Amino acid sequence: MTSNSELQSRRLAATPRGVGVMCDFYAQRAENASLWDVEGREFIDFAAGIAVLNTGHRHPRIVKAISAQLEQFTHTAYQIVPYESVVSLAERINKVVPISGPTKTAFFTTGAEAVENAIKIARAHTKRSGVIAFGGGFHGRTMMGLALTGKVAPYKIGFGPFPAEVFHVPFPSALHGVSAADSLDAIAQLFKSDIEPQRVAAIIIEPVQGEGGFIVAPTELMRGLRALCDQHGIVLIADEVQSGFARTGKLFSMLHHGVEPDLITMAKSLAGGMPLSAVAGRAEIMDAPAPGGLGGTYAGNPLAVASAHAVMDVIEDEKLCERSARLGDKLAKRLLTAQESNKSIAEVRAQGSMVAVEFHDAATGAPDADKVRRVQARALEQGLLLLSCGSYGNVIRFLYPLTIPDALFDRALDIIDGALAA
Repeated sequence: MTSNSELQSRRLAATPRGVGVMCDFYAQRAENASLWDVEGREFIDFAAGIAVLNTGHRHPRIVKAISAQLEQFTHTAYQIVPYESVVSLAERINKVVPISGPTKTAFFTTGAEAVENAIKIARAHTKRSGVIAFGGGFHGRTMMGLALTGKVAPYKIGFGPFPAEVFHVPFPSALHGVSAADSLDAIAQLFKSDIEPQRVAAIIIEPVQGEGGFIVAPTELMRGLRALCDQHGIVLIADEVQSGFARTGKLFSMLHHGVEPDLITMAKSLAGGMPLSAVAGRAEIMDAPAPGGLGGTYAGNPLAVASAHAVMDVIEDEKLCERSARLGDKLAKRLLTAQESNKSIAEVRAQGSMVAVEFHDAATGAPDADKVRRVQARALEQGLLLLSCGSYGNVIRFLYPLTIPDALFDRALDIIDGALAA
C-alpha cells in the first residue's frame, strides 16, 4: 500500500512549491460528505473541493449522467461541432439567473476564465477599459484575475505588473467599521481622483466574499452599485463562482437583495466537480463581442455539461436551497452559542450555508490566525476537514456538501464545538 508520507515525498520532488497544498494526506475515494485517504482513514469533508461539491462527492445522478455521456462522445470542441446539451443548459441557466429580460449564457472551463470573459464582454459592450473591484475580493489567478483580486499574499507576490485601470475600494464590514456608505463614498472619490465614470466599463463584486472571509455584502451596497451603474452606463458584474448553486440558501446570492446584475459569473458547484464555468447576462451585453471573441478549446466540455444538468436536477428535486438554509442556520446557532463563552470569536457570519467564524485576540482585537490553525488542527485530529480564509487568515469557513447526512452533520458540529472549546 502506498503511504501518505511516500506520496508527500514524491509530490515535493515532482511538483513546484507555488501550488500550495493544505493536507499532508492523499485521497483514495469519496462518497457524499466523506472521503478516505490512501491509508484508509475517514474524514468528514467540510471543504467540498472549495465549494465545488454542493451536491456531494459522486452523487449517483451525476455519476449516471457522466457515464451516459461517455458512451456518446467526450469532445468535439463546441466551437467546431456543437451539441444540444450546451444549448439546453444555456436555456436552463437563462431562466433562473436573477436578470430580467432576454438573457444569454456562454460556457468556459474555470472560474477565472468566466471572470476574464465577463470583463471582456463588459469592455466590448461599453467601449471602455476601467474596472472597479473590492479589497478582499478574489477573482482568480490569471493576470486579469489577479489584478481584480484585492489580496496580495499569497496571490500577487512576485507576479506584477498587472493589467492597468483596475481600481479597488473597501468592502463593507461591520466588524471592521466599514459601512456600505463608506464603500460608495470610496467609489465617488475614485471618480474624483483616479478615473472618470465615463471610462469605467464594469464594477465587479462577490455578493459574499469568498477568500475575503465570507463577508456578506449589505443590500444597501448592492442598491447603491446598481444606481451608480445605471447612472453612468457601467456594467454590474456579480461574481457568484463560490456563492452560486444553493450555497447561500438561494440558487444565487443576488436573489437575497432583489438587485439585478448585468452579468453573473459562475463555476465551482455548477458541474459538481467537473470543470465548467459560465457567464450569463443581458442579451444585448452578451452579444457585444464579435464571433470568435469568446470561447476555449474545452469550453462547454460535454462531460461537464452533462454533470451540470444533473446538478440542476438534484438542486431542484432534493430542495437543496431549503436544506442549505436549514443546515446553515443550525451551524450558525451552534457557533453563536460558542461565542458566548469564547471571547476569541469576533464574529459569526452566515448566508444560508455560506458560514464563517472570525477570530481575534480577545485582549487587543488583533486578527488571530494562530487560533484558526489550532482549531483546524484539533478538528483534523477528530477527522473533520476545515478551510481558512480572510485577509488575515483568521477566518474558518464551513463548506460541507448540502447533501450531507444529518447524523454526519451533527457529528461534525460536535467536533467543531470541541475544537473551539480546546
